Amino acid sequence: MARIVSLGSALQDIYLIDHDDLVPTQIGGEAILGKVLVGSKVDIDKISYEVGGGGINSAISFARHGHEAIFMGNIGTDAGGNAIIKVLDNEDIDSSYVNVLERKTTGTSVILLDSKTGERTILTCRGASEQFGNFTETDLDLIQPDWLYVTTLRGDMETIRRFFRKAHEMGVKIMFNPGRMELQNKDELIVLLSFVNILNVNKTEAAQIVPGVTLEELLYHLQNYADIVIITNGAMGGIAGYGDDKYRFGIYEDQKVKDSTGAGDAFGSGFLAHFASGHSFRNSLIFASYNSTSVVSRIGANRGILRGNEGMHPMPIQKI
Repeated sequence: MARIVSLGSALQDIYLIDHDDLVPTQIGGEAILGKVLVGSKVDIDKISYEVGGGGINSAISFARHGHEAIFMGNIGTDAGGNAIIKVLDNEDIDSSYVNVLERKTTGTSVILLDSKTGERTILTCRGASEQFGNFTETDLDLIQPDWLYVTTLRGDMETIRRFFRKAHEMGVKIMFNPGRMELQNKDELIVLLSFVNILNVNKTEAAQIVPGVTLEELLYHLQNYADIVIITNGAMGGIAGYGDDKYRFGIYEDQKVKDSTGAGDAFGSGFLAHFASGHSFRNSLIFASYNSTSVVSRIGANRGILRGNEGMHPMPIQKI
C-alpha cells in the first residue's frame, strides 16, 4: 500500500433536504431554486450534518482502500472543526498536519437539496479553507509520501508550485484535480502540469487548458503535459489515456442520483486509490466510476465511498 498526502479543503456540510419547496424551476435556459419566496418561512423535511471538501473526500477514499492517508488542510476552532477531526480519526487518517486557525471559522457549506431530483444549490463560506499559504512543503520531508494528491487550492498557484517542485525533487508522484480558480491562471497552470503524473479534469475544464472540441482532441493535447490524463463528461462517461493505452468509458450503472456532491472527488481519488494498489489502468477507471456512482447514490460527499474489495460488474469501456 502507498502513503498518500491529500492537500485541499475541509468543510462542514449542512444539508437542508426537502421534497417540494426546492424543486428547480425552469426560467429561460436556467434552472432557478424552486418555491422559496423572499421573506417567507419554509418548512424543511430533514437536516443532515456531514463533512466534505476535496481534501477530506479524497483522504477518505485512500484510507478506506487501505493506504496510509495524510490530510493537509485548515480548520477553525469550532464545532465544524471538531466534526472534521472526529471523521479523520474514525477513518484512520493522519491529522498531524491539519492547521487550526484561531481567527477563522471552519469552512461551511449549506446545501439545499431537492430529494425528488437530487438537484442541489450550495452556499459556501470558505472560512479557514480559503487560504493555503500557511502550509510548508518541507513537511513532505517528514512524511515521505509516495503520492501527493492536490485538489483546488482556491487559485493559490504559489503554494501549488512550492509543493509540486518539492514533490518532484523527492520523486513523489503527483495527481492534480485543478479547480475553477486554477484554470483562470492558464499560463501558470500549464507550467505546473510539467510536474504532474496524473491529471483529472472534466471536458469543460480541459477545453480551458488546450484547444479541441471532441474528447479525443482534448486528450491528444493534454497528453503532452501529463503521463496519465482523465477527462470526465458527466453522464456521458469520459476518456482517458496512459501513453498508447486509451479508453472511452461510460458510467458504471444507471442509478438514481440522490446527491451529486463529491462525485468528481470520488472518481479522481477512487482512480488513484485503486491504481496505487497495483491495479491496471483499465480496472482503475472502472473502479473510479463505481466509486463515483456509489457516492451519488447516498446523501453526503463521502458516505458512499468504497473500500476497494467490493466486486465490480462489467461497464461500458472500450480501448481506442
